[in-house]
Amino acid sequence: MDNQIYQDTIAGEKLSFDRFREEVLRDYRLACESREASLLGRREVLTGKAKFGIFGDGKEIAQVAMAKFFRPGDFRAGYYRDQTWMFASGLSTIEQFFAQLYSNPDLEHEPFSGGRQMNAHFSTPFVRQDGTWLNLADRRNVTSDIAPTAGQMPRALGLAFASSLFRNSPALKSFTDLSHNGNEVCFCTIGDAATSEGHFWETMNAAGVLQVPLAVFVWDDGYGISVPRKYQTVKGSISEALKGFQQKEGTNGIDIYRVRAWDYAGLCEVFEKGIRKVRDTHIPAVFHVEEMTQPQGHSTSGSHERYKSPERLEWEREWDCLPKMREWLFQNALASEAELEELEAAAKLEVRAQRDRAWENYVTPVNEQVAHTVFLLNGLLGQGGEQEAKVQALIKELTSIRHPLRKDVMHALATAVLLGGSTPEAEGVRVYYEALKELNRDIYNSNLYNEGPASALSVAEVARIYEEGAPLVNGYEVLNRYFDALFAENPKVVAFGEDVGKIGDVNQGLAGLQEKFGKERVFDTGIRELTIMGQGLGLALRGLRPIAEIQYLDYLLYGLEPLSDDVATTHYRSRGQQSCPLIVRTRGHRLEGVWHSGSPMGMVLGALRGMYVCVPRNMTQAVGMYNTLLRGNDPAIMVESLNGYRLKERLPANLTEYTVPLGVPEVIREGEDITIVSYGSMLRILQEAAVALEQTGISCEIVDVQTLLPFDRGQVILQSLKKTSRLLFVDEDVPGGAAAFMFTEVIEGQGAYRWLDASPRTLTAKAHRPSYGSDGDYFSKPNLDEVLETVRKMMEE
Repeated sequence: MDNQIYQDTIAGEKLSFDRFREEVLRDYRLACESREASLLGRREVLTGKAKFGIFGDGKEIAQVAMAKFFRPGDFRAGYYRDQTWMFASGLSTIEQFFAQLYSNPDLEHEPFSGGRQMNAHFSTPFVRQDGTWLNLADRRNVTSDIAPTAGQMPRALGLAFASSLFRNSPALKSFTDLSHNGNEVCFCTIGDAATSEGHFWETMNAAGVLQVPLAVFVWDDGYGISVPRKYQTVKGSISEALKGFQQKEGTNGIDIYRVRAWDYAGLCEVFEKGIRKVRDTHIPAVFHVEEMTQPQGHSTSGSHERYKSPERLEWEREWDCLPKMREWLFQNALASEAELEELEAAAKLEVRAQRDRAWENYVTPVNEQVAHTVFLLNGLLGQGGEQEAKVQALIKELTSIRHPLRKDVMHALATAVLLGGSTPEAEGVRVYYEALKELNRDIYNSNLYNEGPASALSVAEVARIYEEGAPLVNGYEVLNRYFDALFAENPKVVAFGEDVGKIGDVNQGLAGLQEKFGKERVFDTGIRELTIMGQGLGLALRGLRPIAEIQYLDYLLYGLEPLSDDVATTHYRSRGQQSCPLIVRTRGHRLEGVWHSGSPMGMVLGALRGMYVCVPRNMTQAVGMYNTLLRGNDPAIMVESLNGYRLKERLPANLTEYTVPLGVPEVIREGEDITIVSYGSMLRILQEAAVALEQTGISCEIVDVQTLLPFDRGQVILQSLKKTSRLLFVDEDVPGGAAAFMFTEVIEGQGAYRWLDASPRTLTAKAHRPSYGSDGDYFSKPNLDEVLETVRKMMEE
């Protein structure tokens, strides 16, 4: 070999080795920093500076290795042990980690949730302030974490499924800011014990059927809090339990990999190969990361020494991933003992410095509020007597708190306002108190829904246009023609669910549209409501406009958890940085029997704050609401009337343009003697009753609320009541359900009690599920005769 070539080869090899060594040592230092953050974080909780802590110690090396393959465009759907991954991906600093531990409400310091989420619950921005989507294809994306075990799994399926649509749907090829031809992988992490949840199994089955780029990392530390793995998982191993899911030639399924949590080189090798295959082939994979430890136990709520044997604790100390990587570095001559000691010492110093900065950033504004409050309270002194003693006690109480909170300041001010009364000296206290109330409202109570241009409540009302001779068609035909036009206009809209694709849903609202627009736009799913909601959630987070169908409202329970814990809270818990414009389409109200006639609206109203709840009485109304929702970024559930699909309606000419404003009731029959309020199918019975009552001299005004969330923003019901002085709420839900909600909103919220000449009433379904058949319907839900009887009794008062 030529000498120069030889020298160049040696130099190149040395350069490659030096770069490798530098990267490995950087990884080790980052893992040491993350471990120190866990150790110090626990101390911050135990000393009272933070409320609660849950940390990722023991998982550092696996997460450092995994982060190497997390590329721009990819998505994370993780859980609360992923701090090292976030540090290694450059998506969180240790200072930000501590800021969240302290619940700092300033987004500049705690950019994940503005203090709303428990520590280690991460996110990255998806939308701008005006509601437009950021360029997700060129950034590493983190969906806002939730704590319910395995709750991240349905969302992960949807995020991965979006890549499949972006790769295979011609309609989506132009959205290069949202995807690079579907090359994105969804990385999902889960604790081994949480794989016992049904969410995990339903997601893995759906992923294997759909063939989507989902990479699931199972952190297996042998326990679910105190319960050993043998009581959690069949065969004592999730990878063994999943063997029937293994993809083989000519079949669908998943790939399964087993790796050891302390084997840095092995982790890098397996992750690189496995993620590349997931990205290229869209075959999902599970990486079972075994022999993981948990040095500090589950959380700050207790010690793992209560349930782990001395032998197990000794094993965990021996096989802890940090000393094992240190040993590997030393054995492979990648660092000397002195170098490693220096690196470890520097890591500790750096973490302490970032912790201290985070604490200072957190306490400074609170201390300023305390100081100003004390200044104002001192202004109340000099009056003498009992009041002065109380103010002095208040000052002493506030200043003696070691780590004061905003609530301590508010309590002191609220008490001082009462003590000061209407004196001029108390005015400054009152003004500051009101200012802080407004500030804290923004900090803690904003962003449940979009509040700017992306709010559905900002959508202007556009009236329906009917051409001369507009045809009368069945309600389902109104929907069918609407969806046909909508899909032609908006390539981001997809619709899916049980029986949605080939037959166009059980009520034909989407009939023929799969054939026209393709299986990537209108498609069937398995009978798995939980992950149908997960698919919709993931697609919405990635900038699409999914319409996910629950066949009957009764079946919503299967999909309620991801809607309640995830969809409904996304905008709030990310402090407005993420939006989830999912529309859940379903149908309910009058039908036959226990399982197909449900109207559990009270459940919906209690569980889905953060979603809009639309209850149209006919399909023309529903179309206007769909249009309104599609112009905003908030999620919603649309409950179509089951018995309205074959009722005749005039077909509007501007199907994709007209809008129905949310939270604006409609008076569908004017009257003078009594106001009757309801929604959906119940309105048809009320109209029949009004005709009969008119013949007896009783004039009924009927108000259709149209939406339950939001509810009567303009106090239309109150204006009706001022005219009639009598008020009846009629509802198909159980007693105390949606009728009680409406009653409270109007009587208390609108102050309607001042205009009543008779006791307000609610008429609801019975407490049980409806019995089968027409008789079952009659005796289970409000019927015509009950309405007539109730109104007559009210008129006699």
